[in-house]
Amino acid sequence: MISRERGLTRRQFGTGLVSLVSATAVASRAKSETSLPTIDTHAHVFHRGLKLAPGRRYAPDYDAPLALYLEQLDRNGMSNGVLVQPSFLGTDNSYLVESLKTSGGRLRGIAVVDPSVTADELRALDRAGVVGIRLNLVGQSLPDLAAGEWKALLGNVKSMGWQVELQRNASDLALLAPQLLDHGVTVVLDHYALPDPKLGVADPGFQSVLKLGATRNVWVKISAPYRNGASGESFAKEAYPLLRKAYGLDRLLWGSDWPHTQFEASQTYMKNRQFLDALIVDNSERAQVLASPHQPFRF
Repeated sequence: MISRERGLTRRQFGTGLVSLVSATAVASRAKSETSLPTIDTHAHVFHRGLKLAPGRRYAPDYDAPLALYLEQLDRNGMSNGVLVQPSFLGTDNSYLVESLKTSGGRLRGIAVVDPSVTADELRALDRAGVVGIRLNLVGQSLPDLAAGEWKALLGNVKSMGWQVELQRNASDLALLAPQLLDHGVTVVLDHYALPDPKLGVADPGFQSVLKLGATRNVWVKISAPYRNGASGESFAKEAYPLLRKAYGLDRLLWGSDWPHTQFEASQTYMKNRQFLDALIVDNSERAQVLASPHQPFRF
């Protein structure tokens, strides 16, 4: 297994990985800057032996096992991580749960569940370290959150103090997030809220998402700028100060998006961690963002 993971590192991530010396330097700097936790709120683990969900839009042809993810955390000075159930694995959260138990409390999880899931099933996930559910609605029909099964699910999510993580374009998030807030749940928006890449911060949907900061019950992940088009990093640099003003540092979350599915050839963990340094140049401010997941993710 070890040789297989090392082979993956060379083959899948090899051209983009920086040297171990460079990685160690970044990790050392991160630890010296703050004694606060440094938390990666968005990563995926999987291997090719897992059953894939029907109707999936994508399936990787490589393994991204837990051991390799933990190695990324160690090399980059990250104290904790959050595993998000990949959409191509559907509602089978078994590998996610196994990974959380193996991590000994270092990791938390965001599961994908069917709306008809029982309260007992949710409580079992909770005991394993799951702290929320994900609605990856890219390419999917929007759910009817007023339907009975959704009301029951969201009621259970609220009672357990979980969050609902949304991935969808900003124009739809501006409509969906208030509906979720009406159910009393905490909302987390993925990847800068995914505005129209052609409009960037001028997207009316993104402007509406900024207004959600006033609720103090919405968090935004400043993760995976490359998922916001070819000029994603430029967009992120425009979006960050607007999000900081609208949400405050304690409502912004950083995520690596490792292993960068569909962008493996151009992205690495180190590259994304270094972009955070360029995005937030003030050490204290960056430390606050890296520590902000401590409460909503129950670290």
